[in-house]
Amino acid sequence: MRILQTVNVNQVLTENSKNQLIEQYAQQSAQLQKEIEQLKFEMKKLAKTKKIQPISLQTHFERELNNRSEKLKLLAFKLEQLEKLPIGSELKEREVQSIVDVEVGDDWKELTKVKTIVVTDGKVTEIR
Repeated sequence: MRILQTVNVNQVLTENSKNQLIEQYAQQSAQLQKEIEQLKFEMKKLAKTKKIQPISLQTHFERELNNRSEKLKLLAFKLEQLEKLPIGSELKEREVQSIVDVEVGDDWKELTKVKTIVVTDGKVTEIR
């Protein structure tokens, strides 16, 4: 029988991966800033045409602006934490699913133990 098991993928922080993450966070931040500016522009444009009720329009746009502002704060926090981490630290990158063969007589605790794949600069360096 085969079952699915969740496997953690951890990334070892190197200078290269740290720089890539900083760049990724900067791109995401710039994208969110663009979206915020676009939403503000759309809000002013729609407010002038008054095709939609102003209160519902205002509420909708405020919710979207707040959502993006929270994402910006989270990115800033992630960047701050990344700067503090020493090289060689492991970061949880994601989770993937693995197929595990289960046979009669297998040790269940061993089969269901959390597995981890460690990646350094895009290369698998360890499987635990």
